[in-house]
Amino acid sequence: MFSTIAYQLSTKFAEEGKCPCVERRVGMSKKPAAQPTLHKVIMVGSGGVGKSALTLQFMYDEFVEDYEPTKADSYRKKVVLDGEEVQIDILDTAGQEDYAAIRDNYFRSGEGFLCVFSITEPESFDATQEFREQILRVKNDDNIPFLLVGNKSDLADKRRVPLETCRERAHNWQVPYVETSAKTRDNVDKVFFDLMREIRSRKSDDSRATNGEGGKGKKSKKFKCVIL
Repeated sequence: MFSTIAYQLSTKFAEEGKCPCVERRVGMSKKPAAQPTLHKVIMVGSGGVGKSALTLQFMYDEFVEDYEPTKADSYRKKVVLDGEEVQIDILDTAGQEDYAAIRDNYFRSGEGFLCVFSITEPESFDATQEFREQILRVKNDDNIPFLLVGNKSDLADKRRVPLETCRERAHNWQVPYVETSAKTRDNVDKVFFDLMREIRSRKSDDSRATNGEGGKGKKSKKFKCVIL
């Protein structure tokens, strides 16, 4: 009786092109798709230099004319970096001193930093030194992925921070220097993609170092001789 029913069911499924046993095995063997690599970017700089404008231009191809002080906004986007799909997580931090107490937590979470100033405001350029020192202190690392960004390059006629001065600071810090305009979108994609490449390179170096240490760090077990 049971064999007859089983035969009828198998015949029915075969005619319909189905097999519950096979489907179950296939379903169990499926592995979840690998998630794109996530790169965490932190925007730092004085208030009003264009951190939010750069972020929104990169995220949505929009230029925000009116400035509103940012407390902290986070954005995430999938992009293609050198043929590989990755995710970028951007934390747009506040430039005001009111929020200095919580900056350390932001800095700890970041894998790379865009340090932004306005080429029309010498004070914002001077402030980059303090931001750099704070980040190095929190990360305890002199070689973190870091770009110095001079924003508002479209206001060349109002420039008050000489180009040579900017390049000299970047040279002393041994970091790239790029000038951008959130308004015209000049070099906006470049700074985010260049920083992601720096982050990717750092992760690769850390992975090799970890694997290397893992191999060297293995010690053979020592057997203790116990005298009774």
